[in-house]
Amino acid sequence: MKRIFIIILLTLSLTSCSNVPYKQNNISNEPSQEITPKISDYFPFTPNIRMKYEGIGNEYAEKETYIDYIKGNRVQLRVLNPGTIIGQVIENKDGELRLIASVEEFYNRDDLTSYDNSNPEILLKEPLKKGTSWTLPNGYKRYISNTDVDIQVPYGKFKALEVTTEYPDSTTYDYYVQNIGHVKTLYKSKDFTVETNLSKVEKDALVNQTIKFYYPDFNNDRTIFMKEKIVFKTNDNLKDVFEKYFKKSPKGNFKLMSSSTKINSLYLNRAENKVYVDFSKEFVSEMNAGSSLESLILQSVTNTLGDHYNVDKVYITLDGIPYSSGHFEVKEGEPFFVDYKNVKEYQ
Repeated sequence: MKRIFIIILLTLSLTSCSNVPYKQNNISNEPSQEITPKISDYFPFTPNIRMKYEGIGNEYAEKETYIDYIKGNRVQLRVLNPGTIIGQVIENKDGELRLIASVEEFYNRDDLTSYDNSNPEILLKEPLKKGTSWTLPNGYKRYISNTDVDIQVPYGKFKALEVTTEYPDSTTYDYYVQNIGHVKTLYKSKDFTVETNLSKVEKDALVNQTIKFYYPDFNNDRTIFMKEKIVFKTNDNLKDVFEKYFKKSPKGNFKLMSSSTKINSLYLNRAENKVYVDFSKEFVSEMNAGSSLESLILQSVTNTLGDHYNVDKVYITLDGIPYSSGHFEVKEGEPFFVDYKNVKEYQ
């Protein structure tokens, strides 16, 4: 039980960074006004940054993070550790840095930034001075215990803001550095200590992902697939990628939709373990296919999305209406099912 608790603490440890290195202020003879630091100084939202952390004391302590989306006052992080991938949404609002969502087994690129949470976990709270404290949703206390502590991690030596969280049998210390973000987590109990320490920051970083796209092989009455290596930057939308490749086709085969067709929305309903995709009406009106080809097109769409999201059900709508054509019609909520029989990789 204690091991599970530690893993949860480590996966909830957050990060963000900027491409501006931290430096102490130069000494000046001129009178200076005290500048009150803000949360954005200690947790900046910077696109295309990958941060790597070394772990000590636990196999899950190491991790890697990347920013998938920045939407207004929210950022979506992709957190990779040896056990899983986690999607986290962080909000900077009303003088608080809040953990809005944390989704485990997050192997896709859905945008979670619109997630609602009326009782989020507060990670940082202004004023950023020693003694500022607050209570977490689980009833435990978190507070700023130091604003100028010397720390050393593989990435360098820094002056850091220290945040302490007290639990019945352990204490966690999180360290934030101006213009970089979260650089260290230290977990201490009577039995052992676990550390997560920033070791590397990569600027202009990209996320590479291989996606299988399925297409009709009408002449052989089957579907074929191609593997495409996709490169993502922060705020690149997965929906746009599928729309682009659905309008392509291997030589001599059929594309999945016309050039004027749009994908209005695309997401995974985790409760139902089902993908929802909504096309514009041109998906059918400009398909120009008989029942056999239409069946292969629908199967190709279903296989592509089902394969990517690792589910077996895909619900297809047209401008919000359940799929209907002259050949096929489904009821509200009725999905199409993946079928990998009679499928061949395109050569």
